[in-house]
This record gives sequence, C-alpha cells and structure tokens, in this order.
Amino acid sequence: MATGWAGDGAVQDQIDATVSDAVQRARQQLRHGPGLERCEECDAPIPAARRKAVPGVRLCVTCQAAHDDDQRAAGLYNRRGSKDSQLR
Repeated sequence: MATGWAGDGAVQDQIDATVSDAVQRARQQLRHGPGLERCEECDAPIPAARRKAVPGVRLCVTCQAAHDDDQRAAGLYNRRGSKDSQLR
C-alpha cells in the first residue's frame, strides 16, 4: 500500500537497491590473482605469511586498515535518509 506519490513497490525497490549496492561493494573487494610482495600504497614489504593467508593481497596491514576504515565510513550512507532518494 503506497501513500502520497510513492508507487506500490517503492519501498521494496529501495530495499532491493540497498542490498544490490552492498553486494556490488562486497564483490569489488574480492581479491584476484597473486599477491604483491610490496604494498602498492607505501612500498613496505608484505610478509609471505600474509600473502599466503590473503590471496591477491595488495596492501600491507597498516594501509589495509586505513582502507577498511574509509570503506566502513562510505558504507554508513543511509539511502532512506537522503533527500535525493525520498519517495515521491
């Protein structure tokens, strides 16, 4: 049941879009290929144990932690709270 200008499936469409965005973000984070021996950000050596544990590793632990913090902050975006996505 829709109210106002929203279509009948508007809420479900918004939920589906949020889930789709999360799946796409997760797929982009999957690593492929052999890992690097040196960090592509700071050029620090990446230990063999890390390369073995994390296939396709490209960053050292320090740079990866900073990257994860940035990704976490981007994931906190609330689609429903955005004025650009208000149901009309």
